[in-house]
Amino acid sequence: MSRRKRGPGADGAGFAATSRRLAGLFRHLRVSVAGSLALAVAGVLANLAGPLIWGRAIDAVLAGTGFDHVQNLLLTAAGLYVLGALAGFAQQYLQNSAIARVVQTLRDDVEEKLNRLPLRYLNGSPRGELLSRMTNDIDNIATSLTQTLTQVLFGLLTVVGVLVMMLGISPLLTLLALVTVPLTFVIGTVAAKRSQRLFDDQWRLTGELNAHIEESYSGHELVTVFDRAGAFRETFAHRNAEVREASRLAQFTSGLLAPLVLFIGNLGYVLLCVVGALRVVSGQLTLGGVVAFVQYSRQYSQPLGMLASMSSLFQSGIASAARVFALLDEPEEAPDRPGRLPAVRPRRIAFEQVSFGHGRELTIKGLDLVIEPGRTAAIVGASGAGKTTLMNLVMRFYDVGGGRILIDGEDIASVSREALRSEIGLVPQEPWLFSGTIRDNIVYGRPDATPEEIEQAARVCGVSHIVHALPHGYDTVVDSADERLSDGERQLICIARAFIADPAVLILDEATSAVDARTELLLQRATSRLREGRTCLVIAHRLSTIRDADVIVVLRDGRIVEQGTHAQLVRAGGEYHRLSRYQFHAPTAVPAPDQYSQR
Repeated sequence: MSRRKRGPGADGAGFAATSRRLAGLFRHLRVSVAGSLALAVAGVLANLAGPLIWGRAIDAVLAGTGFDHVQNLLLTAAGLYVLGALAGFAQQYLQNSAIARVVQTLRDDVEEKLNRLPLRYLNGSPRGELLSRMTNDIDNIATSLTQTLTQVLFGLLTVVGVLVMMLGISPLLTLLALVTVPLTFVIGTVAAKRSQRLFDDQWRLTGELNAHIEESYSGHELVTVFDRAGAFRETFAHRNAEVREASRLAQFTSGLLAPLVLFIGNLGYVLLCVVGALRVVSGQLTLGGVVAFVQYSRQYSQPLGMLASMSSLFQSGIASAARVFALLDEPEEAPDRPGRLPAVRPRRIAFEQVSFGHGRELTIKGLDLVIEPGRTAAIVGASGAGKTTLMNLVMRFYDVGGGRILIDGEDIASVSREALRSEIGLVPQEPWLFSGTIRDNIVYGRPDATPEEIEQAARVCGVSHIVHALPHGYDTVVDSADERLSDGERQLICIARAFIADPAVLILDEATSAVDARTELLLQRATSRLREGRTCLVIAHRLSTIRDADVIVVLRDGRIVEQGTHAQLVRAGGEYHRLSRYQFHAPTAVPAPDQYSQR
């Protein structure tokens, strides 16, 4: 197996801290926890009385006591066993209900956390790994808690109760029964530390495997076209083998504990039988007392063996919990402020000495730009010039590192993200449709839209002819992988989604990159209507779509090198002129790489 960085909770301190944090999730369920504990105590006490009564019944038979007395003892024991079983059923119900609520809360916490994480973290984390933490790891926590809590609770209570009963029968035999405890504890501690590290590896590798699977299926077409399916299968086989090996080692190491505990318990059991028989012969104990003590000793060793067998499952759950808690502890976006934008339309956007970078490298450097109300600004530039970063700053997916962005004179850093984004409509570069009907996708940003408004948006954005060609019209169920729709048609639906939301600010992130010439014409008509009365920021890919922009801004290395109208920039003969020449005229020579201005 390849060595990788250990996950959270790999050491003993991490195990203890994660266990305490997981237990803390039950604090708000004190009534259920108290009821479950009370029922467990009642069930253990009922079961503990059985061996003592059996021992007295044996002594009664040997002493020649009447049958009625023995019968009463046997009926009492049977009744206690029934009560113990009923208490166990009720305890299981309360406990599993509490676990289900805790797991639901944990899922809710992870979902809310994902919505508060900065875009930088989400973009830098494999989607399969995040999904693994939210699904596989939380499911494993639920399984571990459901299967171990009852056994652990009953086991610990049984051990304590049995010790009390054994001391009441014979302190000497009790001391002999406890001789094996230190050895059991040492073996358990060593096995637990080793297996915990292995379980951490198992679930970390499972997350990496899921990320690889998600990536291979998301890019299935490219994998097929470039004939890389074999390489993906090899990588999958290698990572799957790593998961198998980690799982095998974890289960094997933790599985050694149960048979070792059972073996040590059996040695103690033989010793108790021999010494107990000698005590009976010497008259220091009755036969019924020894029989009861031997039964108690079995009840004492069984929970220890059960706890040992449950340790692997519990450690696996703690390893998953550590991964989920690590996600919950990730730094979040800066806290929101309660401010709102003034009720003005259209909006005026101003960038004042805006800087931003990842680490020490700045992608936006002292940028100054004003987009007047109702105007359209198109941003062009080479790959890495900062076009998409500028868009993300406006929507506060990132916060500026220096300077400020103003909308109608209000610093957007003082405005809540929800209030800011409610004013912005986005048409992304990659057309994304949610699973649902076309109607659902169009009204996604405004669920209360009327049928007339839906029809108008579809007509203006060139979607109506697409919808009417489908058998179920607006009720046709689609998703982003629907082969009945082309990329361009999916993009038009995304534009209709932005149109019906009626935003004050519109951002088009290379929205024409996925369309053909005919659909581009439909898009130009739609965006002309869409821009009316709105301030627009267009991330440009095809210059044919921005010729009528009020201002075209050329970025290079995070700085504005040119700005003006299409005609002004072409006459200037600068970088925009070179780009337009490459796009609108067939070049006689291949331009140098640094002359390209497309992302």
